[in-house]
Amino acid sequence: MKSLEIRKKFLDFFNKNGHTIVASSSLIPAQDPTLLFINAGMNQFKDLFLGNEKRNYVRATTIQKCIRAGGKHNDLDQVGFTKRHLTFFEMMGNFSFGDYFKEDAIRFAWDFLTKEMELPQDKLYPTVFREDDEAFNIWNKVIGVPASKIGRLDEKDNFWQMGDTGPCGPCTEIYYDRGPQEGCGSKDCKPGCSCDRFLEIWNLVFMQYDRQSSGELVPLKQTGVDTGMGLERLCVIKQGKDSVFEIDLFQDIIMQIEQLTGLKYSEQNAAKKAAFHVLSDHVRSSCFALADGCTPANEGRGYVLRKIIRRAALFEQKLTNSSIFPKLAGALIESMQDIYPELATSKEYITSVLSHEIDKFATNLVRGQAILEKYFSEN
Repeated sequence: MKSLEIRKKFLDFFNKNGHTIVASSSLIPAQDPTLLFINAGMNQFKDLFLGNEKRNYVRATTIQKCIRAGGKHNDLDQVGFTKRHLTFFEMMGNFSFGDYFKEDAIRFAWDFLTKEMELPQDKLYPTVFREDDEAFNIWNKVIGVPASKIGRLDEKDNFWQMGDTGPCGPCTEIYYDRGPQEGCGSKDCKPGCSCDRFLEIWNLVFMQYDRQSSGELVPLKQTGVDTGMGLERLCVIKQGKDSVFEIDLFQDIIMQIEQLTGLKYSEQNAAKKAAFHVLSDHVRSSCFALADGCTPANEGRGYVLRKIIRRAALFEQKLTNSSIFPKLAGALIESMQDIYPELATSKEYITSVLSHEIDKFATNLVRGQAILEKYFSEN
């Protein structure tokens, strides 16, 4: 199943169930100094969860652009070396603002995965926050999942918050069992293990609290539901691929890298495949950040963007002596501009900034290498 079909099925399912389809917000948080980039679908609804804003709907669904490369949620150093981590990804979500809560959220998720996506029930493993007996009982007694398949995890996995302060709450996650051949070999392997056997695909957050700067959890005026499912991870399952970098969303970029380097992705060792992964992910996050108004800088989100571009420049050297990273922007923009027209509008600006940043960094590398070699010769 192609990514376009998955997008449509998701939005259509929740729209049919009373949710208003809301467009993705910019990656640059509006008037929210607590975030470097939008890192979850709920960010644009923060004031709705806090009760500070009202809109003409109480249910919403989105496919939100996200970057996790700095701040509380930072996956930058893992990208390229795992099968699932990305700096830029699209988060599919459904939301309730004082309307439905745990039971309906769980039922919606189960129905979408098992009926719309036709995923086998025996492959799906829910987890709940260790103290959330209510969610456990819904999975067990209402949905019918055996108690032995429902895990209880701690705050690290099953209590979510967008930043150090703000709306938060316990969550239940749904994992897909990719089989023991993908696992660590331990007989105790289960959801929450860091190996690749159990792939987390959907996180359902039950918004109950507003975390204060002191750490205190203040109950929200109204409870809500915030869910997030990575489009790329669902594509891995539906397209029968081994990693996110093999799904259709990455194929145009991978092919462009092959053409520019003369290297066949499938024939490379792990180190060079990692370089393919880094370039294909980082061009996505760079292009989308630039299209939404972020510029490279020496502090804040601009520094995060600069780090992403420079990390790409370093990995580029593992594949070629030429500067190819700015050229990859064209492949990304061509493949995504129908969904995100802002990419096409900003195409010249994007390629210009990427070229300037790469050239500037190359000059710094040459200068730094000369200083290092001089130090070695003198000592």
